[in-house]
Amino acid sequence: MKNIHNGWHGYILLLVAVLLIGGCADSHRTSDVTPPEAIAAAEKKDLFELTGVGTKRTMMVTASAYNSLRGQTSGDPSIAAWGDKLHPGMKAIAVSRDLQKMGLGHRAEVRIKGLPGTYLVLDRMHHRWRKKIDIYMGVDRSKAMRWGKRNVEITWFEKQNVAGNVQQIAPEG
Repeated sequence: MKNIHNGWHGYILLLVAVLLIGGCADSHRTSDVTPPEAIAAAEKKDLFELTGVGTKRTMMVTASAYNSLRGQTSGDPSIAAWGDKLHPGMKAIAVSRDLQKMGLGHRAEVRIKGLPGTYLVLDRMHHRWRKKIDIYMGVDRSKAMRWGKRNVEITWFEKQNVAGNVQQIAPEG
């Protein structure tokens, strides 16, 4: 038998041994999967702590309301523009394309003055709209009709991660 310690054969055996040992070492682990929301929060925190750069943005916009009903959209009414699944009760908004260009992109967190909590940008509006948001109100058409159209103040933090990409989070309080 030839000596396999010399040449590329040795590297292959070493690689196989490392892969086998690594697989065996992990095989005893139980499920310790981190929830996606915890991962997202940690990633966001890490990115922002690395740069320390952030700008609080506040703007007056026109706010209307929308529902996930067949007559109000084309296609599946519960699927938003970026493919997110909308569920009644969630705090989501759609934004006009000009706001998107100002940093209110997919999954940006937004506070709407006068409304409790933080809203996520999960949908976008037709390009004809300017400085406008649509607040998601599930399947409650009468609630959306009662909301009507109002001028509201929105606030978000625009931050840059280390790659220079704009990221957003809602302000505290």
